Amino acid sequence: MIDVKKIRQQFPIYDANPDLVYLDTAASSLKPKVVIDVVDHYYSKLGVNVHRGVYGLSYEATDLYEAARTTVAKFLNAKFEEIVFTRGTTSALNLVASSYLEKLNPGDEIITSELEHHSSVLPWMQV
Repeated sequence: MIDVKKIRQQFPIYDANPDLVYLDTAASSLKPKVVIDVVDHYYSKLGVNVHRGVYGLSYEATDLYEAARTTVAKFLNAKFEEIVFTRGTTSALNLVASSYLEKLNPGDEIITSELEHHSSVLPWMQV
């Protein structure tokens, strides 16, 4: 059985808001302490671009970035090359939609629902 109390203890926001029920994860997800700590480390110790510099901090940031890709690939049982990081869901959907553009033929249809979020529908309308 899932220990919800143990999971909630990983999220500092619940320390100040113990009765919070958060259902807006699609817009902005709550962060567990481990994520907050890693992001804090990045901004306070590195804060540089990945794959952009030829100096120590950039190499270190790039190594951490690529290590994250490897971790995600293993978790998803995917190949390293199949993992793409984007800025967010909207950016990812735009990327997927544009990649389908060359594979679609006249008369092909993409089915969505009126329940879809606006940013989920727009990329397909543009295709």
